[in-house]
Amino acid sequence: MLGKCPSFEFLDHTSDVLIKAVGNSLNEAFEQAAIAVYEVITDTNKVKPLNKIEIEVDGYDMYNLLYRWIESLLYYTDSEGLVFSKFKVNIDEKNIKLRATVYGEKFDNKIHEHRTIVKAMTYSQMEIKEEENCWIIYFVVDI
Repeated sequence: MLGKCPSFEFLDHTSDVLIKAVGNSLNEAFEQAAIAVYEVITDTNKVKPLNKIEIEVDGYDMYNLLYRWIESLLYYTDSEGLVFSKFKVNIDEKNIKLRATVYGEKFDNKIHEHRTIVKAMTYSQMEIKEEENCWIIYFVVDI
């Protein structure tokens, strides 16, 4: 396990990217999951929070909520060319709803490092659990 939450790391996977995201709360773990996805795409330290977008998703369970959260972010990347670096997530666990404010900017080849295209979120190896006072999320993104 990682030293402290919040954090994320990339784990070995045969063909795609397996992500482990850790947070002090479920909200923070979902935020770390998003940061990890964008670290696959580019260096998030160079992404300025110039654009602010409000996102709302709901799910039929927590796994579906995570899936829809990441897919909604990738939608903005695919359709509008945006990359994100800052995420503020608020999850209503009872009603399985997520509201988030995300910050980023248009991807610019002159400023941003082009790493890997994330094609889609998957349910592969997805796990969400609370352990040792941290929330831990595992999931795979298709590259």
